[in-house]
Amino acid sequence: MTRLFDFSFSFLGLIILSPLLILLWTIGFIENGSPLFRQERVGCNQKIFLLVKFRTMKKNTKSVATHLVNQSMITKYGNFLRRTKLDELPQLLNVIKGDMSLVGPRPCLSNQTELINERENRGVFKVRPGITGLAQISGITMEKPELLANIDQKMINKSNLYNYFYYIFKTLLKMIF
Repeated sequence: MTRLFDFSFSFLGLIILSPLLILLWTIGFIENGSPLFRQERVGCNQKIFLLVKFRTMKKNTKSVATHLVNQSMITKYGNFLRRTKLDELPQLLNVIKGDMSLVGPRPCLSNQTELINERENRGVFKVRPGITGLAQISGITMEKPELLANIDQKMINKSNLYNYFYYIFKTLLKMIF
């Protein structure tokens, strides 16, 4: 059921937001010539997929978890995109493709072995990763792998249609305010 919502909302979102997406892409292109960023991430059943985002860091930044990146590598435009969460919008393509859901645990990098182990032990990889979820609305990042995996497991165990819409709604409120 959520796959139908994922596809429908993402498709509709891409259509409605297309002027904004084109504007953000254009600004990113002018700033650094490469507005989109693709990175391998660990998905459902630990299958690797390419995550798409708007670029927020300089082109030569090493591919590591965000909390491990030197803040000087983040561009001014990138700071704006991150603060407003607009850098996440291209992930709607990942949702349409089926690599992600709108709601689920955030996909990690394949070199985040501690988080992968914690998630594997809790069955987190049985579901599609998502753009938002309980950890995101609670402000929990990948800096604390055990806590994050625990929250992801809690979210999965309480997965229902009400929570699906609740996480989306809370995320939209955070973006707006």
